[in-house]
Amino acid sequence: MSEATTNTADKDERIKEISRFRKAMIRPELGSICGVILVFVFFLLVARDSGMFSAEGVMNWGLVSAQFAIIAVGACLLMIAGEFDLSVGSMIGFSGIIIALMSVTYGFPMWIAILTAFAVALFVGYINGYLVIKTGLPSFIVTLAFLYILRGLTIFAAIATTNKTIIGGVRDAAEGDWLASLFGGKIFYGFFVWLADIGVIGKFVAGNRAGEPVIDGIPMLIVWAIALIIFAHILLTRTQFGNWIYASGGNAQAASYSGVPVNRVKILMFMFTAFCATVFATCQVMEFGSAAADRGLLKEFEAIISVVIGGALLTGGYGSVIGAALGALIFGVVQQGLFFANVESSLFRVFLGAILLLAVILNTYIRRIITGER
Repeated sequence: MSEATTNTADKDERIKEISRFRKAMIRPELGSICGVILVFVFFLLVARDSGMFSAEGVMNWGLVSAQFAIIAVGACLLMIAGEFDLSVGSMIGFSGIIIALMSVTYGFPMWIAILTAFAVALFVGYINGYLVIKTGLPSFIVTLAFLYILRGLTIFAAIATTNKTIIGGVRDAAEGDWLASLFGGKIFYGFFVWLADIGVIGKFVAGNRAGEPVIDGIPMLIVWAIALIIFAHILLTRTQFGNWIYASGGNAQAASYSGVPVNRVKILMFMFTAFCATVFATCQVMEFGSAAADRGLLKEFEAIISVVIGGALLTGGYGSVIGAALGALIFGVVQQGLFFANVESSLFRVFLGAILLLAVILNTYIRRIITGER
């Protein structure tokens, strides 16, 4: 090829170079990274002396963030695939009641109750996905219907069998169960004892726990959150299936023509969302030692907001698991930070609305940069 031809090709207007700055600007995590920095700086200024950043404070908002993260991971992959699941919150209460009824009321071993809850949840997730695919109805409508169906079934089952909507005794039923310990236990107890002995964290000075570390391990809720984030991030960014998820949400028809099993991908993502909701429910039931029919209220919206803050587009085909995890972290820090800063807790909802609006505006701007729209 001659030099003139080479120069012509180099200057071809159809070939557009994207600067590093532009690439950084369209990263899904950009908004959530900035949000995390701003949130931490703000609370370092207003709540630094409140104990928010002590070992106990960090564990406090870390637990809340982990709760958001578990359901946000499932919602993230599903939204990238171009769908929504508004039944997540109801699934949390539904799965919890299944576990409590089977183990406490009917006396089944806890591991059977937990596995049954997961099996039922995965089946419901499959039904959600199947109906969306076969009927062509928006996932918003289908899962909204299941939001009410599951919540109604949860309340009915609890009242019909126990005449109450809160079922206790789960902790006793889970005593010594091999599977329950994976959701309700803690890890690294010895490590935290050592940290207390060398003065890094404090010890209780009175009561039955005098001399024990104030933090005696990392709860399995946090372990599950980290594990799901790592799994979903690798799945999305390092596997062919992750490419299929992006393709299914970006342009389902074109992806189908290219050989991507769009229907299977979307159904599996609905099932994964249900799985994450049941992980949350199981950890919550083990933590509180009870199940309540109203658990999980509005969690579906909090999961979606976490994902949107993390940079996912509402139209699908674009997003990041790390961004969703950072969005969950923002939620956890702000929710607990308002308490430490002695701010009225109802303002947390104001924050949710404001941050959602800002995130959608930012994501719309990013979409226009990507697509070249004006």
